[in-house]
Amino acid sequence: MKFDFLKKASAVAATAAMAFSLSAMDAEAGKKVRWKMHSAFGTNLAVIGPVGPRVADAVRAMSGGDFDIKVFEPGALAGGYAYYDPISQGAFDAAYGTPGANQGKNSALAFASSWPFGPGVGEFLAWLKYGGGEEIISEIYARDNIKFHMCGMISPETSGWFREPIESLDQLKGLKMRFFGMGAKVMQKFGVSTQQLAGGDIYPALELGTIDATEFSMPAIDRSLGFYQIAKYNYFPGWHQQATTNEILVNMDKWNALPDEYKAMFETACAMNIAYEIADGEASQFEAMIANEADGVKNMVWPDEILDQLRAAWDEVVQEEIASNPDAQKLWASYTEFNAKYKVWGDRGYLK
Repeated sequence: MKFDFLKKASAVAATAAMAFSLSAMDAEAGKKVRWKMHSAFGTNLAVIGPVGPRVADAVRAMSGGDFDIKVFEPGALAGGYAYYDPISQGAFDAAYGTPGANQGKNSALAFASSWPFGPGVGEFLAWLKYGGGEEIISEIYARDNIKFHMCGMISPETSGWFREPIESLDQLKGLKMRFFGMGAKVMQKFGVSTQQLAGGDIYPALELGTIDATEFSMPAIDRSLGFYQIAKYNYFPGWHQQATTNEILVNMDKWNALPDEYKAMFETACAMNIAYEIADGEASQFEAMIANEADGVKNMVWPDEILDQLRAAWDEVVQEEIASNPDAQKLWASYTEFNAKYKVWGDRGYLK
């Protein structure tokens, strides 16, 4: 009898141990998450290229390898800027890019990237994080089952690569030019035919004459793409993009399924990347500009009278945009209110 009892007890213990082991294995398997992330920018590009791998590496390290994000180059999962619908539908898990790439879905998203004569890095970041901008942008994306993460920022861009010097905006009439975001609508006011090409498509278009001129990003990034080999006049300042945000969009269902600790890791990685990207952008431009000059490029500065004309055209464009799009109106009202308060500090705290 005692022997039977011991056998039963041993069997129960063995079953319990096996159940516990299987439960632990299930729990461990449940912790392992594998994501595919599209990158709108080639990972070899300066400043903006390393963002996807940097975020993925940080998440992998924090999770001990259990949260693994594989980054795919443009074209592997989707075309460079063609990631909105696949993320919304869950075709892949995440995509790294910039909100203005999605302005064809909602023109207000151009404001989430940047806008002409807009704020610099400090003010822009402050409005997004503490002035309500990020919340409004998140609401827009959430309608299409997308979780928005502000996951990077760069300082001013250059405002154009041209084959000939531009002495009057009358020279722009009839020009075919790659131009991004709200700045494109300003250029259209001066008769420019604009296209929003992804980074990897610009050089071939410029080389073949499909476009006559282009802008894309900062000098170091543009140099990565080889514009200096064709267009020898690079114009400053970047009136159209004084600061530009990067995003990582995540399918909302995939985001909601993540354990809370993985969500925290992902958000921490994005916050870390903002600091890295701003610093990298500031540190790498002068070397690119010097190298461009050595290759025959003239770093040009727009005269005040041309900047005044561009600003006047922007004043028209923004009024047209907020009148036609309630989301743009909401974003603009939010920023305008924040900017009025920020000036109390901004107009006094910085050397002019």
